[in-house]
Amino acid sequence: MNATTVAVDLAKSVFQLAVADEHWRIVETQRLTRTQFERWFTNRSVGLVIMEACGSAHHWARWLTALGIEVRLLPAQYVRAYVRRNKTDASDAAALLEAARASDMRPVRVKSLEQQALQGLHRIRSLWMGTRTSRINALRGFLREFGIAVPVGARTGLEAISRVLADPGSSVPELVRGSARLLVEEIRLLEARIAQLERELAALARLSPACTTLLSIPGIGLLTATALVAATSGDVTHFKDARHFASWFGLTPREHSSGSSRFLGKISKRGDRYLRMLLTHGARSVLRAAKVAEAAEREVCGVRRWALDVQRRSNHNKAACALANKLARICYATLRDKTPFGETERLNRKITRETFVMPA
Repeated sequence: MNATTVAVDLAKSVFQLAVADEHWRIVETQRLTRTQFERWFTNRSVGLVIMEACGSAHHWARWLTALGIEVRLLPAQYVRAYVRRNKTDASDAAALLEAARASDMRPVRVKSLEQQALQGLHRIRSLWMGTRTSRINALRGFLREFGIAVPVGARTGLEAISRVLADPGSSVPELVRGSARLLVEEIRLLEARIAQLERELAALARLSPACTTLLSIPGIGLLTATALVAATSGDVTHFKDARHFASWFGLTPREHSSGSSRFLGKISKRGDRYLRMLLTHGARSVLRAAKVAEAAEREVCGVRRWALDVQRRSNHNKAACALANKLARICYATLRDKTPFGETERLNRKITRETFVMPA
């Protein structure tokens, strides 16, 4: 049998297939194991494979593409509307076929091995940072029970904790003092690992023209630049315009409109939460630097002046979100035109920076 289209509902060990003919009618269904799934495509003539953009989807898309089969990854949140009645693997596969027929359904680009490896580095760093924060907070709580107040700030607090534990005259009982020191050593080890990972990211950024271009933008540092390249491979031609790119991060407002009434609410917060967080933190740093420069009576112009004007009209958080939106649009323009933003001095400082974790 020569099938034209196959919809695949992916899983860890069980794969549900819905085979459709040239008229999009389901003519066969299969429930296969992982080994059977790999063998199945070697015995069939398949023109198109449709899958949800979920876990392991990019791996299977690259594997099928190597076999000469066209692959289309669909956003999982949009496919859900096409599921009929009860949710089963078979109904999910059938829903993929229906969703693929929608002309306005934009497929997800298949990520390369390098992109996913770079994203993996960012996820590992986030996990280590979260573990480091939880360990510091645990030590704060332990010392508070013994009447010791630790100052705010991760680095300042950790130094204060180390001094307290090293002081034999402190009120920390000997029963917990040794384990607390081991916790401090664990935090130091995590910081060393984070610093090493950031040095690897810095080395990759210096070799990537897209990262170098992004680093010329105020508020875009090593983490944001490499994360953007990992998500887009430095190519934004598949986005319609800059607003579409900003909405991909969830930085555009929700809309509730009917007839002549139009209401724009808070930002949608859809898309990649990690990238949206990086852009928002970058916007906050730019806004703070602009306020400091204005207070020192230094010249403030360009996007910094625009952000300060927005803050005066609204408030700090709204100005930060608006600036994050603008930074996303600037990123789109620089990647599209392959032209730096223009701040050469700042670019030189960023490109030579290797890590955000300072030695103790």
